[in-house]
Amino acid sequence: MDVNKWPIFSILNIANLLKIKKICVFGSSGNEAVYITDDDEVFAFGSNCSACLGLGDAGSSFEPKKIEVLCKKNVVDIAFGSGPHVLAVTAVGEVYSWGHNGYCQLGNGGSMQGLFPFLVSTNLQGKKVTKVACGSHHSVALTQEGEIYAWGQNNCGQVGSGTTTNQSTPRKVMAVIGTKFVTSIACGQTSTMALMDSGEVFGWGYNGNGQLGLGNNVNQPNPCKVQGLQGIIISQLVCGYAHTLALSDEGVLYTWGANSYGQLGTGNKANQVAPTRVETKGERMVEVAASHYAHVSSSLTETGNVYMWGQCRSQSITSAILTKFHCTDDVLSAFASPPVTWRIYCVDQMRGSKIAEDVTRNFDDSTTSDIKFIVEGKTIHVHKAILKIRCEHFKTMFQSCWEEDGKDFIEISQFSYNVYRAFLQYLYTDVVDLRPEEAIGLLDLSNSYCECSLKKHCEQIIKKGITVENVAMLYAAAIKFEAKELEDFCFRFALNHMTVVTQSEAFVYSIMRHALALAIVVLIYV
Repeated sequence: MDVNKWPIFSILNIANLLKIKKICVFGSSGNEAVYITDDDEVFAFGSNCSACLGLGDAGSSFEPKKIEVLCKKNVVDIAFGSGPHVLAVTAVGEVYSWGHNGYCQLGNGGSMQGLFPFLVSTNLQGKKVTKVACGSHHSVALTQEGEIYAWGQNNCGQVGSGTTTNQSTPRKVMAVIGTKFVTSIACGQTSTMALMDSGEVFGWGYNGNGQLGLGNNVNQPNPCKVQGLQGIIISQLVCGYAHTLALSDEGVLYTWGANSYGQLGTGNKANQVAPTRVETKGERMVEVAASHYAHVSSSLTETGNVYMWGQCRSQSITSAILTKFHCTDDVLSAFASPPVTWRIYCVDQMRGSKIAEDVTRNFDDSTTSDIKFIVEGKTIHVHKAILKIRCEHFKTMFQSCWEEDGKDFIEISQFSYNVYRAFLQYLYTDVVDLRPEEAIGLLDLSNSYCECSLKKHCEQIIKKGITVENVAMLYAAAIKFEAKELEDFCFRFALNHMTVVTQSEAFVYSIMRHALALAIVVLIYV
């Protein structure tokens, strides 16, 4: 994936670009950036408004400079406010803050600008923070124990302390959700949303546009449950400037809040004070994206389609339109104003991309191949050398002591053509091009060929296609192919929807087809 899609990175030379592993782009014009290299060095460059680059001064620079205090710390998450101020989380759970601090959003007990990253320690000592989020001038941290700490501007109650007094150091959000386990956090400009492990959603802070989803426009200084999602298990939650998107574990999208640019995707520009289901043309959504800097929304479907709507380069789009992008990040880089990242962006860059392109282009090329696979009467042309390099199964097969090594073609009968072709193509591209329902066969193949990485990839694809109709079958398959992560995911999904699952025809059929393990467990909980 190319970081040049964000304009600010186009000024870096190729040597710097090839070292980049993660990036974060922010600023009023998308004109500031922090990036992390393969060897865990952290750099910043850009306009440096309010010393938001953490370099010790307020001078702008298009020449990347090291943020020394963060180097070799394994930064796992970065968030930013529009002041701007910046938060970074390390692998050991430490939080660093720097930049604008007029509203105490750095959490250091004062309001002086932060020239260097400051370790936020008050009330966080002994806590492992896993995720951070920022509104315009407030900050939120999520710990490994599922607790939320917040600080900064609180004029609308966005810190969740029950008051509207600014909070200069982190304070645990106790009211209502103090005993619950939080799995995800998100911030609008002056609001905060939280997702519980139960799939429930809570919100607090400014609510003038209905962005809390509570059915009214009243600000809330304490967390309030979004009652309009009762009985719906939410799996992902993101916030735009003044709107919220929630994705259920069944791939259904719900939106609420400001809609003056069509950012809710409802086909009109009317604000919604409660969750509204968005029509997705029959496609199951697996990811949603938004940023509190912008009024644009995006989603990714299980088939890899990327949609966008809202304020797209100053044009209002009220219903989701299909794009040619491959990920939701592309929408924010190309159409958001400003072009910022909505999450820390991991660069999946193949070094020596020309070689990768050549290898990909020669998959199933009859003019260069030296071995053919015949599956269901169809031919797939490949190259022994590539298969031997990429797969231990073929490395063993194509040895002089095995008869396959001297053959011009090999017939495959135990797998379908689509599955086997997808497997061979994966060896050339590292990409799996299969629908979730077909990926079960590839999971079987990867298990048989001891391809652990591919097996994990298949599990992720299959999870995106889970429904109440197929969960019992997928659970049985997960057990059969020793896919523990998928097994646990199916189990949790079945418990979340146990009434519907146990009433489905597929459940009864799956009992008869070796899904007794799932049936017994679910029936215990009914």
